[in-house]
Amino acid sequence: MASETRPFLKMNGLGNDFVVWDAREQPLRLSSDVIARLGDRESGIGFDQMITVERSSLGVDAFMRIHNQNGGEVSACGNATRCIGRLLMEEIGKDLVTIETGAGLLHAFDSPGPRNVTVDMGPPRVRWDEIPLAEEFADTRAIELQIGPIDDPVLHTPAAVNMGNPHAIFWVDDVEGYELERFGPLLELHPIFPEGANISLAHVFEEDQIRLKVWERGVGLTLACGTAACAVGVAAARDTKTSRRTTVHLPGGPIGIEWRESDDHVLMTGLTEIEFEGEVDLESLEWRKTGSGDASVAGAVS
Repeated sequence: MASETRPFLKMNGLGNDFVVWDAREQPLRLSSDVIARLGDRESGIGFDQMITVERSSLGVDAFMRIHNQNGGEVSACGNATRCIGRLLMEEIGKDLVTIETGAGLLHAFDSPGPRNVTVDMGPPRVRWDEIPLAEEFADTRAIELQIGPIDDPVLHTPAAVNMGNPHAIFWVDDVEGYELERFGPLLELHPIFPEGANISLAHVFEEDQIRLKVWERGVGLTLACGTAACAVGVAAARDTKTSRRTTVHLPGGPIGIEWRESDDHVLMTGLTEIEFEGEVDLESLEWRKTGSGDASVAGAVS
């Protein structure tokens, strides 16, 4: 029997990169091992998340399934939502689309500037049992968690927020002054986080300007994480470090965050990019590029 070859798009939102499959007509389910092999940056295509665009059971524009690089499925990815929003808007010819995710319905719409997309990420969850945390905290702006000696911790008292997935944010003076690649794996799986957590270092360096570095659960250090940017924008405003409208600076570039007071929703705005089109043999996992970057959606998601 001949092996199956499937087309894909390689995309990124500020360097947070994805392989995108269209499975609306032809379903696609890959094992966690295959996803991890494809996600490997040395031997595979390389990506932070794998995105599968499927038909929505709710009748909206699409369902977006998200797997991290290690093969684990997660509910939300803000940068991927912006990328898929762009593809669907180009395909359908609309300036607003609704995407079903494991975290609920998200709305993406055109934003001023080339390839800029805004996503309404909905309201944040800040109660301890919504994040979730393993024990009750009356105030999740600063939970009891530290790493290092008790009398001289390296990192301590992070804010906790859920933006479709759990986040812990440590406020520091210099996001490059700590070995996040060392502490991230330990904190990601800390018992206080029953579902794991994304671990961030954040610093407010000017009025409403935040620098952010993220260890993403199941991925590792990443150039950008949209839900982390949303979470840090919320955490900063809750702690009166900033207003409700901030610019979050990640290694991959800036993301605009607005925590809207009128309905409690978080809006995230940033660039999207199509890197290239490709195809992969699902038996051998050999792949090749078939098209150049920033092609139309018809190249791979149609």
